[in-house]
Amino acid sequence: MKFWHYALIVFLGGCCYGILSTFVKLAYAAGFTVSAVTGAQYFFGVVLAWLAVLFTKKKRLTRRQITKLILSGIPFGATGIFYYQALQTLNASLAIVFLFQFVWIGALLEWAFHKRKPTKRKLVSIGLLLVGSVLAANIFFQESLTLSWQGTVWGMLAACSFSTFVFLSSSVEKEAPPILKSALLSTGGVITVFLVFPPTFLFDMDVLVGVFPYGLALGVFGVVLPPLLFSIGMPHVGSGLGTILTSSELPVVLIMSSLVLAEPISLPQWIGVIIILLGIVSSNLRAGSSNPPSLKVQKSAG
Repeated sequence: MKFWHYALIVFLGGCCYGILSTFVKLAYAAGFTVSAVTGAQYFFGVVLAWLAVLFTKKKRLTRRQITKLILSGIPFGATGIFYYQALQTLNASLAIVFLFQFVWIGALLEWAFHKRKPTKRKLVSIGLLLVGSVLAANIFFQESLTLSWQGTVWGMLAACSFSTFVFLSSSVEKEAPPILKSALLSTGGVITVFLVFPPTFLFDMDVLVGVFPYGLALGVFGVVLPPLLFSIGMPHVGSGLGTILTSSELPVVLIMSSLVLAEPISLPQWIGVIIILLGIVSSNLRAGSSNPPSLKVQKSAG
């Protein structure tokens, strides 16, 4: 596969996250609690992930490899928990802007651990993404915004945990089969979520049956596909560019809200979407003109 194929795969992984908020809002509107919706998302997602493993070619991993992948799934589950906590004291628009800080945190992690200093072009792309996120979140055109230090801390923790998950997806056990790797990452995520939100919904048949369609959709787009797509693409594009590509989440959030929920989207928000897409395209064109990060590592190691 060519470099831009892997970049597209990571981009689609980010798009999957953008679909989630629509199904979450529909589930809340149907009367389900945060605990039930979050638990159902990870439960059905991990079940689907392991069902997919059953139909793929088996490859044995050592106990050490399995443990590393399950532990790498902890920030996967923690992101949802931290983001939910941020929403308790922050407006949704502010919360997503804090979450969006993962675009520069990811570049920082790549610089710190892989010694890849961000280029000027990448820094410009990150700047475009941050400006676009502020416009897309419609912060400047809202009458009242609630900012608290607790919400700020939770929002930044969500950004850090998501950046960590993206970084680990690109660097931990690169040779593991993507489907098996995705299942193990999801397992780490569901364990983390169930420690905070005990799965009581599993023992209430009415809630279990009612939340099933929402949990199934959320499980596919929030638990199965992103780790799988990241496992395939991240090792080839690197975590720095990977976090930029996953910012496709926010444009999809707005598009889904407009098409499915019929929520009005203002002109500044659409301008923000265009700026985000320009930031993604500019960084990807620059990276695509050089060798993929994974190849650079192999050459320097040799």
